[in-house]
Amino acid sequence: MDSRNTPLLEGKRISRAFGGNQVLFDVDLALHPGEVHALLGENGAGKSTLVRILSGYLPPSSGEVLVAGERRAYGSSGEAEADGIVMIHQELALAEQLSVEENIFLGRELRRGLFLDRRAMRERCREALAELETAVAPTARVKDLGTSDQQMVEIAKAVTRDVRVLIMDEPTASLTEREVQVLFALVGRLRERGVAILYISHKLREIEQIADRVTVLRDGHLIDSGPLEGRSKEELARLMVGREITEMYPPRTQVPDDAPTVLEARDIVVPGAVRRASFTLRKGEVLGFGGVVGAGRTALIESILGLRYRAAGEVRRHDAPVNLRHLRDAVQHRIAYLTEDRKGKGLVLNMGLRPNLTLLNLRAYCHPLIDRKREEQAFQQAIERFDIRLRTEALTAAELSGGNQQKLLLAKVMSIDPEIVIINEPTRGIDVGTKQEIYLFIRELTDAGRSVILISSEMGELIGLSHRVAVMCAGVLTGILEGEQINEQEIMQYASGIKGVGADEQRRA
Repeated sequence: MDSRNTPLLEGKRISRAFGGNQVLFDVDLALHPGEVHALLGENGAGKSTLVRILSGYLPPSSGEVLVAGERRAYGSSGEAEADGIVMIHQELALAEQLSVEENIFLGRELRRGLFLDRRAMRERCREALAELETAVAPTARVKDLGTSDQQMVEIAKAVTRDVRVLIMDEPTASLTEREVQVLFALVGRLRERGVAILYISHKLREIEQIADRVTVLRDGHLIDSGPLEGRSKEELARLMVGREITEMYPPRTQVPDDAPTVLEARDIVVPGAVRRASFTLRKGEVLGFGGVVGAGRTALIESILGLRYRAAGEVRRHDAPVNLRHLRDAVQHRIAYLTEDRKGKGLVLNMGLRPNLTLLNLRAYCHPLIDRKREEQAFQQAIERFDIRLRTEALTAAELSGGNQQKLLLAKVMSIDPEIVIINEPTRGIDVGTKQEIYLFIRELTDAGRSVILISSEMGELIGLSHRVAVMCAGVLTGILEGEQINEQEIMQYASGIKGVGADEQRRA
C-alpha cells in the first residue's frame, strides 16, 4: 500500500462549540505524508479552532483525531508534540528576555548527565538557523530582534523538533520576500522527507506556489476540499467568501492639482534608520510607502508622530511647524495611527471591547466619570459601521479573529475624527473578504476629504490604492512615483536602490 494514502493526521467530523455558540460543524481534514495542504477561509471561518484541536490545544466537542490511523485524545499540545505534531503560531510565542538558543530548546533542553549540554544545543541551533539562511546569532536576545527575525526563530524552533506534521499559521506575515523564498525551500525539503504540512495563509499567490491540496472553510463549515491543480485564485476567493470578487480595489478618485498640503516632512533623520527623508501629503490622497521590511518606512512615520527619536528634520501641519512629541500630540492635530502590531501596540488584549474602542479618546466619554451609556452607543455604532462580527459582546480583544481585531482597531483610531489616517500594514493576516472591506473604507476616507498614508508590503495594495507611492531603500527615500510609474517593476527598482536617490551609492555598496 502507498504510505501516502494513509493520513499522518486526520480530523473526522470535528465539531466545536464555545458555550452556546458553535464554530465548527462536522469538518473532515486529512494530512498525508509529503504533501502541503492549504487551509483557507475568512477570519472567523474556524481555521484556528480546527488547527488548535488537531495540535492538542483544544478538545473537540465531537468528532475524533487520528494519527497514522490511531485515535488520539490529546490533553495538551505537549502530548501532540510527542506524536510529532508541531504548530507554528501566527502570533509569536517566544520568551523575549531569553536568547535565541534558550527559546529554541525551552522545555526540552539537551543534557549531559545532570548538566545542560550547551555545546550540543548551540550546534543544533546554528544548524537550524543556517538552514533558514538567517544571520541571527544563537546568543542574541529575542527582544533585540526585529519581527521578521523573530519569526525565523519561531520556525527554527519548530523544525528542530522530531516533526511528522507541521502546522504553519500565516508564517510569512512578517517575512521579507527573500525570507519567504527561503521558507518555501525549507517546506520543499520537509516535503521530501515525508513531513505532512498544513499551511494557513490569506496570500493566494503563496498557496499557488507551494500547495498540493486545499481545503476551504466558511462559517465553520467545510465548503470544498481537493487537489489544488486546476483551481484559480479567483475560484478560491469565491469559495472563501461565498461571492464573486471581481474588483478587489475600488476605483480611485482624482486628487485636484490645487489640493492643499495637509502634512509635510522635511529632511527627517532617524539615527540608524532614516537619512534626510522629505515628502508631502495632500488633502484627499492616499500616499503609499513601499520598500522591503527594514527599509525605514515605519521608523520615518513613527518619528514624525513622536513614537521614535528624531535627530533632525521638521514636520509641518497646514504649512505651520508642529512638534509632535507623543501620540497625544498627534491626536490633538487630528492624526490617527493604525499600528502594524495590532496585538502588541494597538489593542489591550485582556481588556473588553468597549474600553478598547474608547481608550484613545477617553476624555470625550468622561463627565467626569465615564458615561457608560454614551460609550455603549459608540460601541454599537462601531459594530455596525465596521461590520465587527461577534458571537457575544462579552469578549476580550484577544478572543476576536484577526480581521475583527483590525476592524476594532480601525474603529478605535477613527473615534478621534481624524483628518489624516496613517495605516501600517492594514491587511496583514486578514482574509480576502475583510481586505476588500478595508480597501473600500480607505476609499470612503478619501471621498470624505481625509488623507491617508498607507505603509504596505503588499505590492497589489500600493498599486491598487495609492495616488502616489514613496519608496524607501536602506533608510533613503529613493523616489516618489505617480501615474504610470506606479507599477511593480518600477517600485521594485526604487526599493532595491537601482533607481532614484542614492542609486549610485547602492550600486557601489
